Amino acid sequence: MHVQVRLLHCDGGRRVVLVSARDGDRFLGSALGEAGDAEEAEDRARRRLLAHLQSLGTAAALTTPPVQEPPAPPPKRSVAAPEPTLPVPLPAPPSPPARPAATAAPPAPAPEAASPAPPSPDEDPQDWSAELTHLDLQLRRLGWDRDREAAYLQRCFGHPSRDRITVYADLIAYLQAIETLEPGCDPATAVVPLRRSDLLEQCNLLLQQLGWDGGMGRSFLEKHLGVSSRQQLKDADLLRFNMLLEEETLRAGDGGAAAPGLEG
Repeated sequence: MHVQVRLLHCDGGRRVVLVSARDGDRFLGSALGEAGDAEEAEDRARRRLLAHLQSLGTAAALTTPPVQEPPAPPPKRSVAAPEPTLPVPLPAPPSPPARPAATAAPPAPAPEAASPAPPSPDEDPQDWSAELTHLDLQLRRLGWDRDREAAYLQRCFGHPSRDRITVYADLIAYLQAIETLEPGCDPATAVVPLRRSDLLEQCNLLLQQLGWDGGMGRSFLEKHLGVSSRQQLKDADLLRFNMLLEEETLRAGDGGAAAPGLEG
C-alpha cells in the first residue's frame, strides 16, 4: 500500500493535511486533518483514514514520514470590496405650459426609468501581463532565481515552467501563495497553493464514498453553508465542506454505490 501525505492549507496557526492511500492503481480512500501544526494535522488525518479503511475491512500501514512544517506566512490584509453603485433614475422634465389648441405641440415623451443591467458572469482575462509582472516582483522579493521557481512549480503543478499554467485560477492561486512566503525560504518546503481542482476532486471522492446523489449533496451544502452550488463557495469554504463530508463518511462507514457529484 502506498500512502501519500500533502499539506493543503497553511494560514496563520491553521494547517490542513490530506492523507490518501492507494493499492497499486486502486484508490483506497483519503482523509483530511486540521490542527495548529502540520504533524498533529497529519496524525488526525491518518487516524481518520485508518478508521475508514478498517470500516471497509482494509488493513492499512500508515508509515510515511510526517509533513515538514513550513514557515508561518504573514497575515494577509483584507481589503473590503467596494459596494456596487446603483443607477439613479433621472427626474422627469417639467411639463411645458399649455398652448392654444391650434398651435399646441405634441407632448414630449416621458423618459424611461433606468434599470440596472443583469450582471454578466466573470470571465478569465485574456491578458495576464499584469499578473506575471507582479509575480516577477514577488520572486525578486523572495530572492528566487528561475531554478528555485522551477523547483517550486514542480511541487505545485507537476511541471517546472510557468508557461504551462493555462488556467487563470491556477495562476492566481500560485501568485497568492508566492505572496505569503518569506524572503529566502526554501522552495522544497514552502507551502504549495490550494488548488480548487484538487478540492473538487476530493469532494467528488467523498460523495462517492457516502453514496449520495446530487440532491442529497445539495441539501447538505445548503444546511451547513447556506448555498446550493459549489461554485458559490470560496476555496476555504470548499475545504471546510470537504471536512464536513469526511466526518459523515466516518459516521456512515461504507456508503455503498457511487453517486453523482454536485453541480458545478
